[in-house]
Amino acid sequence: MATPTLILSSRAVEPVRRGHPWIYREQLDAHRVKDGDEVRIAVKGEVLGRGLASSSGPIAVRVWTHGDAPIDGALIRGRLEHAIALRARTFDERTDCYRVVHGEGDRMPGLVVDRYGDACVVAIDDAAVRARLEPDFLPAIAEAVRAIGVRAVLLRSGRGEQKSVTLASGEAVAMRKTVREHGVPFVVDLEKGQKTGAFLDQRDNRRRVGELARGKRVLNLFSYAGGFSLHAALGGATKVTSVDVAAQGHATAQESFKLAGVSPSAHEFVTQDCFAFLEQAGRARRTWDLIVSDPPSFAPNEKSVPSALAAYRSLHRACVAVLEPGGIFCAASCSSHVDAERFASTLDDASLGTDTLRLLALHGAPCDHPMLPAFPEGRYLKFAVLG
Repeated sequence: MATPTLILSSRAVEPVRRGHPWIYREQLDAHRVKDGDEVRIAVKGEVLGRGLASSSGPIAVRVWTHGDAPIDGALIRGRLEHAIALRARTFDERTDCYRVVHGEGDRMPGLVVDRYGDACVVAIDDAAVRARLEPDFLPAIAEAVRAIGVRAVLLRSGRGEQKSVTLASGEAVAMRKTVREHGVPFVVDLEKGQKTGAFLDQRDNRRRVGELARGKRVLNLFSYAGGFSLHAALGGATKVTSVDVAAQGHATAQESFKLAGVSPSAHEFVTQDCFAFLEQAGRARRTWDLIVSDPPSFAPNEKSVPSALAAYRSLHRACVAVLEPGGIFCAASCSSHVDAERFASTLDDASLGTDTLRLLALHGAPCDHPMLPAFPEGRYLKFAVLG
């Protein structure tokens, strides 16, 4: 069957030429497509590229190729092999949990594949990829990851309470696993854990916190499964206080502490709303030498950005209020709608109520979460270190 051609508006041509992988519905002429249809994107008779179309939602097409190269099995296998080869340059046996495919950043938009030891979890963020999952993607993924010792490919569907994880290919494996990150063992729950099981994008920032923690009292807010807390404890923190509303997260963190040879009883785990905890800590005049704040996204869409910025400012000011003079404050944001400049505005003198802190570094996601230069939405993670 002939590949449909969609006509792109002239104002949208330059982003596509530069490598932006998203084409919004209003940037195209009237069209009728089904989820997963392969389409040509053209302007004035020139084919700019091919992509996979979605029938609903603001993003109509995710661009896969430039020119008129088809999106076929050879292309998919080649992209997977290239992604795996990139990770092979970085990771050894000290780290067996990392992102194998990072969607747009690996030029496979809408597809995420995360490795946890001998299992991979596949997550789909695009109806087009989902429609072609069984015939085109799952078999190619299973074949590609077998070469790195993966024996089970799991498929994650839904979010929140509707989330499910099923075996898509290979052997059945335990859903609760022990993996290693920079040589540090920790527990992940592939079935009930956040994202695909863990927040792999904070790996290098967790190690940075460990390097900063020696001899310090550390406060880890929104601690979840305690990754920052464990690295801080192993780095020589005198005491780590982990705060999160989810008691189950603390249970997992304590299990990871024991695996790494750290006594959980030497540290503090508080099940409480972080804003309420900070208010109480301020009244009690408690302080910490190193504070890490890694909240869930405050801005799920562009409309929510003003309220998100206000929430960040409130949170950051409350953190600095309990920071020991001369201490270090690490503040994170995982929202693509809050760019680095906007995030920095929540950490300026007016926001924090002090002129004693300076931005020492601003980090992003690690190399297994590659980014396209023309795709600012991909630069979602910000990790600011102030001192």
